[in-house]
Amino acid sequence: MDVTQTKNIEISTELQQLITGEQARRYRILPKSEQDGTLTFFIDSKQPVDELANELEILFGKTVDLISIASESITEGVSKYYRNTKSGATTKKIDLRNASSDDFLEDLILEAKQFGSSDIHIEAYEERCRVRIRIDGDLVERYVINREDYPSLINKIKIKSNLDIAEKRLPQDGRIFFEQRGVKFDIRVSILPTLHGEKVVMRLLNSDATEIDIHSLGFSEEELKSYLEGIKKPNGIILISGPTGSGKTTTLYATLKLLNEEKRNVVTVEDPIEYTLEGINQVQVKDSIGLTFASALKSFLRQDPDVIMLGEIRDAETANMAIRAALTGHLVLSTIHTNSAWRTISRLVDMGVEPFLLASTINTTAAQRLVKVLCAECKEEKVLSKEDYPPHFIPEKQLTHHNVAKGCEACFFTGYKGRKAIYEIIPIDNSLSKAIKNNNFDISDELKEMGLRTLSQNAFDSFAQGITSLDEVYPLLSSD
Repeated sequence: MDVTQTKNIEISTELQQLITGEQARRYRILPKSEQDGTLTFFIDSKQPVDELANELEILFGKTVDLISIASESITEGVSKYYRNTKSGATTKKIDLRNASSDDFLEDLILEAKQFGSSDIHIEAYEERCRVRIRIDGDLVERYVINREDYPSLINKIKIKSNLDIAEKRLPQDGRIFFEQRGVKFDIRVSILPTLHGEKVVMRLLNSDATEIDIHSLGFSEEELKSYLEGIKKPNGIILISGPTGSGKTTTLYATLKLLNEEKRNVVTVEDPIEYTLEGINQVQVKDSIGLTFASALKSFLRQDPDVIMLGEIRDAETANMAIRAALTGHLVLSTIHTNSAWRTISRLVDMGVEPFLLASTINTTAAQRLVKVLCAECKEEKVLSKEDYPPHFIPEKQLTHHNVAKGCEACFFTGYKGRKAIYEIIPIDNSLSKAIKNNNFDISDELKEMGLRTLSQNAFDSFAQGITSLDEVYPLLSSD
């Protein structure tokens, strides 16, 4: 029998939905096309074609054509398009015949949670509607749903989120407390009117922070020692900066876990509350009733706190309240959106915080980014040339080879397995305090003297050690 040589099989989402992951693995098949009532599948060349053709025709109730291809291609396609969950279990088949049903929404949320997804995107276009989930920072298209089912599905989500189903012209934000099949967690819902219908993004929030460990986040030994020195102080501010999705909240909760002792009163104000931790008093921001970061912080100061965690410093009022809390003897942890650890200082000054107040309150400022980790099973070594680096980037040491993503069964043929954080930690000592007080923000020479490494340098270290790829660190190297 002829075996078709096929590599890098591309299967559309519509075709993926024809069979389940269990069927793909059991029969070693991949859907190729559906036309005029005939289903065509690629099949493992080691499988008995005639026997399976009859069985599949009975199973699907249609004429079945089988094309034999190499076993490796089937293994790659099945791993890539029908991936198992993080626990290794096969997900339940989701019934797409009625995407507006409660079962569809429930199954979709559970499946996304099992995959370790952070967000579910449900979006409408002119001719198709799709569902994507974010895994390890990248969106993956999972389902295509019927156009006629889309409005009902959106209404179902609005009802569960306590939102107005009649309002289709304005954005809405809501929350779902999901509790099904022994699983409990919160979901933050955002609905946005678009050209062809309302787009929904559901952020799956972690219900438990007990498994977060500060030692496994990505700190080097020296960085962790420096960071822990900052949180040992009884008062002051610890600031973590980075873009959305860079893991700042995870770092904050890993820190809170260390500070969460019986002798301390720990309070947080967040939007949203992404983790829950026993022993910590957490407050959810509600702008609609005036419960903002700043107003919650005012109330906290009357609650006899030892440690205060602010989800984010967004405005001058919150920044000044955080400074006031630190000056009155509290340890304040918070996040802010800037590109580097040192830039948080100038951002706060721009917000209207007096430099002399910052100089006496900031303990540590940190910046972080997330990069994907190369799969140890399949990463491949290749020759590295100067042209591969970003323009004008000068590496600290010359490398002749580097590791690149290849893809195997263990990593679902993505080439990567998990993510790690890259940090830039600046402990504010007397000389840096003096620089802040004097409005001197050009301190690159001082940082070099202190031996502190930048995000770019740490990113290059991870690349040079073969932990991650050049593609992942390229934006950090080019911004140096």
